[in-house]
Parts: sequence; C-alpha cells; structure tokens
Amino acid sequence: MNYRHAFHAGNFADILKHVVLSLCFEHLKKKPQAFRYIDSHSGIGVYDLSGDEAQRSPEWRDGIARLVAQTTIPKGPKSVLRPYLDAVKSLNKGAELSHYPGSPGLAAAMMRDIDRAHLCELHEADAKTLDARFAKDARIKVEKRDGYKALPKILPPREKRGVVLVDPPFEHRDEMAHMAEAAIKAFEAWPTGTFIFWRPLKDLWAQERFDVGFAEWLIAEKQVLPEKVLRADLWVRDLESEGRLAGAGVFIVNPPYTLEDDLVTLLPWLSELLAQGEGAGWRVDGGFTEESLTTEEF
Repeated sequence: MNYRHAFHAGNFADILKHVVLSLCFEHLKKKPQAFRYIDSHSGIGVYDLSGDEAQRSPEWRDGIARLVAQTTIPKGPKSVLRPYLDAVKSLNKGAELSHYPGSPGLAAAMMRDIDRAHLCELHEADAKTLDARFAKDARIKVEKRDGYKALPKILPPREKRGVVLVDPPFEHRDEMAHMAEAAIKAFEAWPTGTFIFWRPLKDLWAQERFDVGFAEWLIAEKQVLPEKVLRADLWVRDLESEGRLAGAGVFIVNPPYTLEDDLVTLLPWLSELLAQGEGAGWRVDGGFTEESLTTEEF
C-alpha cells in the first residue's frame, strides 16, 4: 500500500493517531521541564482540505468532519478529545473545516515556548513545504532526511523527555520489517522515551508479527514492564473488506500511565461514530504478558 499523508489527512486513522499524540503532549506538559517531539516521517505539517489530494480522496469527510459536527459528545470522550479538538479548531476559523493538522501541525499547536520539535521528511517536495511552513518557528527544526536512519543518531534528545512518532507511508512491501529494525535501534538509543509506531491493519500477519515480536523483545530482552507496552486499534468496517484501508492503530512504548484508561473511555463511542459498515470495532491491549503474546482474531 502507499499511504502518503496528504491523501488521507483527517481520516479515522489520523484521528486515533493524533488523539494518542495529543494525550502524550498533555501528559508531558504537566511538568515544567521542556520536552522534545521527534517525527520520523513528517509529511507537510498541515493539510488544506480543499486541496487536490484531499478532494481526490476525501476521507476526512468520514473522519474529522463527522467528529467536529457532533454537537453533543458524552462527558468521558469529550474530556479525552479536548486537547486534540482544540488543536484542530485552532487552524480553522469558525465552524468551517478547511485545514487539518498533520502530526507536526498538532505538535506546533500544543508545544510550549520551551519545547522543541525535530522533524524528518525524505520526500523532497514535502520537505521543502514543511521547512517553509515552520521557517519562522524557532522551536522547530526540519531536516530532509531518512527518518529511520536519523533516529539512532538524534536520540536521546537533550531534554531527556519527549515522544517519538514513527509513521511511515508504507510504500514498500517489507515496511513492517524496516520499522521493526528502526524501532529496536531507536529504543536502544533512548529506552526511557515514549514511542508511537503507527501501522495499518492491512496485512494482518505482518502487523501482528511486528506487535508480538517487538513486545516479546522489549519484555524478554530489555526487561520492559508489560504495562509499558500498549496498542490501540480502530477499524471502521470488516477488515477483510475490499477497497480503502479499513483499520489502523498504534503500538506505544512507555505510554503515559493514564493513556490506556483514556482510550478505553473514548474508543467504543468513537468506533460507533466513525463506522462505515458492518464489522467496525476497536481494541486496546495493555499489560502484555507472555501468555497474551499470540495471534488474536479481530
């Protein structure tokens, strides 16, 4: 599959990924010390929903458009969504939805003056657009660079606090293997950092192999506590259905201690809201044990 960010901005997969990222930022901001955000595959930062890519593949209409149109959100989900929705609304005037923040845009909206971001993007045109967008923001450094190769060299950050997002476009058949190799090197460079790995629920065998293999390595080889490994997935229709991507989610290492409960509060309601057919659902797996590290049916 090819998952260039511009064609999918604001869809259901973005919503889950960015809610998780926003909750990580909120947790980091509870302490006065600065933190750093590191993005391995940044895209262009902010997406124009009236632009060519968003109009050719208007997945945002069944994603963020549905969400912001809700006039009544239950108390629990509303509290979990607040940081994320505040950031989205900061890019749009009034009730009209015209722009959607990619992960760098979300970070820029949520970081404090003392916090910093390091953005990597290998695609030449996208890297130029990204650099131009944040050229006047002293908090943000942009590099045209392979994010996989960059991570071991830029970790740990000087601040010793922060979050890393690995969100590749999945242009290559063996992308999961590349991500697994990068994940191991990144964690070895910074074992106390928070890491978010986005993966599609397309090749379920490869996705489960990544999840189980990485979790086993973390727990057995690196003595990471099981509660420090978490995954959250959302699918809007049966995963065996043909056509566009039906499900996606994140694998998180060293999550905020409140994240699992927040996602369990949010995802049942969000799954129902964003469903596009029969078979929609969600899962949050926390506290992996050796017994639970087996292939599961969705």
